[in-house]
Amino acid sequence: MSGSSRPSWEEYFMSIAELVAQRSTCIRRHVGAVLVRDKRIISTGYNGAPSGIQHCIDIGCLREEQGVPSGERHELCRGSHAEQNALIQAALYGVSVKSASLYCTNMPCSICSKMLINARIVEVFYKEGYADSLSNMLMDEAGIPFIQIG
Repeated sequence: MSGSSRPSWEEYFMSIAELVAQRSTCIRRHVGAVLVRDKRIISTGYNGAPSGIQHCIDIGCLREEQGVPSGERHELCRGSHAEQNALIQAALYGVSVKSASLYCTNMPCSICSKMLINARIVEVFYKEGYADSLSNMLMDEAGIPFIQIG
C-alpha cells in the first residue's frame, strides 16, 4: 500500500478484483476481474461455469481429469475466464467497455487477450502471472500495456 493508509486507485481496484475472485467456482484457480473507466467500476467477472451449468466445485474438474497443464488447451474447460465474464456482463447490460482498464488477479490468457484487444481495453493491471507467452506478444503488438502490481 502507498505511504498513507488510503490505497492508491490501482490497489483499490485490485483489492476489489481479489474479492470478486472469491465467487469463483474453479477448483484450480480463483480469478477475479474488474473493468474500470474514469475510476468507476463498469463490470466484474470471476471464473466459473456458465449460468445454469453445473460448477466444477460440484462435479469435478475436466482439466484435472485429463491432466491438462495450466496455460494450455483453454477450450477443455467447463468455465469461462473472469475477463470473459466481465466483458459478457457489460454486453448483457449494454455497457460499453471501450477505453476501460482491466484489473485482474491473474494475467489474461491469449484468448482473453484477443477479446480485450477487440473490446478496446487500454491497459491491463494484474497481480500474478500466467503461463501463456502468446498473451504477452499479442498485447505488446496491440500496444496495450500489461502492468503487474501487488
